[in-house]
Amino acid sequence: MAITAAQVKELREISGAGMMDAKKALTETDGDMDAAMDWLRTKGLATAAKKSGRTAAEGLVAVAVEGNTGIAVEVNSETDFVGKNAEFQGMVAKIANAALKIDDVEALKNADIDGSTVATMITDAIAKIGENMGVRRMEKIEGETIAPYVHNGVADGMGKIGVLVATTGGDEAFAKQVAMHVAAANPAALNVDELDPAVVEKERQIQMEIARESGKPEQVIEKMIEGRMKKFLSEVTLLGQNFVVNPDLTVEAAAKEAGATITGFIRMEVGEGIEKEEEDFAAEVAKAAGA
Repeated sequence: MAITAAQVKELREISGAGMMDAKKALTETDGDMDAAMDWLRTKGLATAAKKSGRTAAEGLVAVAVEGNTGIAVEVNSETDFVGKNAEFQGMVAKIANAALKIDDVEALKNADIDGSTVATMITDAIAKIGENMGVRRMEKIEGETIAPYVHNGVADGMGKIGVLVATTGGDEAFAKQVAMHVAAANPAALNVDELDPAVVEKERQIQMEIARESGKPEQVIEKMIEGRMKKFLSEVTLLGQNFVVNPDLTVEAAAKEAGATITGFIRMEVGEGIEKEEEDFAAEVAKAAGA
C-alpha cells in the first residue's frame, strides 16, 4: 500500500525516528502504526547493541530526597551535550525518583516506569539520541535530616556532582553547608574508622620510605610518621577537614557548634573511575567524516 507523508510525519513525532527509517518501517508493516513502532524498536535494539561498546563517561548525577531517605544516581552518556538535552534530563529525573524505592542498581534497571523498565527506557533513548548510555550506579542514605546539593547543576536536582549529607540535630542550613563542603573537599570517608585500612597502610609505607631517606634514627622516624599520618587522616576524613565555611574550625567542631552530628554522606561525580578514550581533534573529524 502507498505510504502517505502524513503517516510518516505521525510516526516520526511518536518515535523520534528519522524520516527514512519511519517510511521504511511503515512500508515493511503495510502502514500499521503499532507494528511500525515495534519494527523501529527492534531496529533500535540493534543500534543500541552496536553502540554499547563505546565509552560513556559523561552524563548526569541526580539526587532526590523523600522523607528520611536520599539517593544519588549516575546516568552516563558519551558526550556532555546529551546531559544538556531536556529529554535526557527528564528520563534521569524519572530514574532518580524510582530509585528512592529501590535498594541497588540492578533492581533499578528492572524497575517499572510508565509501563516500561528502566533498561528498556535506556535502550529506547540510545536508539533515539544515538549515543551509548547506561545507569552506572546508585547509592542510598538515611538520616534524621538529609541535605542535597548539586554542583554544576543543569536542571533541578541534577548536575556533574551530587552530594547528600545526613545529620541529626542542628538545622538543614548547616547540613547544606556541609554538603557544599563535601562537593569541594571530596573527603574519602566520614571518619578514621570508616577509612579503608589498605589506604591508610599504603600512605604509612610511603611516608616511612620518605622519612628513611632523611637518614634520621628510627625513633625519630617513628615520631615523624606519627605527625604525618595525623595530618593525612585529617585531610582525607570529613570530620577532620577544615570547614570551608570557617577554616578555623574542623567540620567536626563546626557541627558541635551547630548542635549537629553528621552521620553520613554520599558524593558522586560523573565519570569518576572511568577510563576515557582520548582522540586528537583531527582523528575526531576524520571519524565523523567516515574516513
